[in-house]
Formats: sequence, structure tokens, C-alpha cells
Amino acid sequence: MEKITLTVPASRHLNGKALAGVVGSGDMEVLFTADQSQTLTIDITTSVDNSRGRWEALFNRLQTVSNLPAGTLIIHDFGATPGVARIRIEQVFEEVSYA
Repeated sequence: MEKITLTVPASRHLNGKALAGVVGSGDMEVLFTADQSQTLTIDITTSVDNSRGRWEALFNRLQTVSNLPAGTLIIHDFGATPGVARIRIEQVFEEVSYA
């Protein structure tokens, strides 16, 4: 197991909490809690060792295509592909934006 913490600039503010996915399904679980800071803090626990570069690339890509919200994102990854990871992350952001 590897633990990774990333911090990226946030460009929007939301309110609330959201959950997407189930780690026990062999996929991943993403929990998001919005706050009023200027950053998005991402705490990742993954079963895939040496994957920091993959996660950094994913969040760099997300920054270029969307406005990341301020808050804390907790990810429990059980080897999900980057595509599934992006879907789960976007799901929690969308759910909170409608809260």
C-alpha cells in the first residue's frame, strides 16, 4: 500500500460532502468534503506502488479541463484505471455542485 498526498490550487468553492464508488468492488472510493480554502488537498491510499506520477498526471489533466473545487478529496484506490479514477472524481464534484 502506498499513501500519497497532493495539493493543487482550487478555482471554485462548493458546499457539502459526496461519496462515489466502493473500494470493495475492486474499483475505488472517492470522498470529497468542500471547504472555503484556496486549495484542493488529495489524500490517496492505493494498492499500486510507485503510482505518484500517475496521480500527479491525472490531476494536472483535470486542472486543464475543469475548475477544481476547494476542499479535501480522499481516495481509496484498489488499482482502478486512470479513466475510472477520473470518472469517480468528477462524480463527487458534480454531486456536491448540486447539493
